[in-house]
Amino acid sequence: MKIQVGLVEDDPNLVQSISTKLMMFDEVTLIWTARNGIEALEQMESEPADLLLMDINMPAMNGIEATSQVKKTYPSTKVIIHTVFDDNDRIFESILAGASGYLLKDEKPAKLIEGMREAMEGGAPMSRSIASKTLQLIRRNTEEVRKDFNLTKRELQILTGLSNGHNYQQIADDLFISPKTVRKHIENVYQKLQVHNKVDAVKLAIKYQIISTR
Repeated sequence: MKIQVGLVEDDPNLVQSISTKLMMFDEVTLIWTARNGIEALEQMESEPADLLLMDINMPAMNGIEATSQVKKTYPSTKVIIHTVFDDNDRIFESILAGASGYLLKDEKPAKLIEGMREAMEGGAPMSRSIASKTLQLIRRNTEEVRKDFNLTKRELQILTGLSNGHNYQQIADDLFISPKTVRKHIENVYQKLQVHNKVDAVKLAIKYQIISTR
């Protein structure tokens, strides 16, 4: 059975190039293309694909957000990030979003097809350099999670409140403490996490799984 593929890419030249590569192989069929995450979701609604090749930097909705949305609605669809970016943050965010693999755009056609096949069989295809970076990320994150932060139970409660969009007064009411006390705890959280605002604090806490999100 052929793999039904959706290509999410905003560069017309790359769309043409990648489409040509895919046509070289009988085991895949390119059923549609999309210029961004929003278009991809619309295409999935009318014609769900088995696997998506997903660029990252795109207008309207980037590939990481699109991957997250696709996996929520179509959990069986495999998503392979297909990009030129190999920085740690994008790799980590893509994995958290639910990507099945991460291949760089300079991979040869045979490697791309092999990656699709591997993803459909439950594997996690990655370019060699990405696999190496991922292992380093896992090692580093395992060492850093919680150990260097030493947040108290109360600080974790307050950080969870921030992640849920609550303001100081709402957090204070939930925990039966004063807004002034909440503010002091938040200052301590910022100091321990080495951040300067609640957005960065929440982002870091989620990244290192210090708190759970609902």
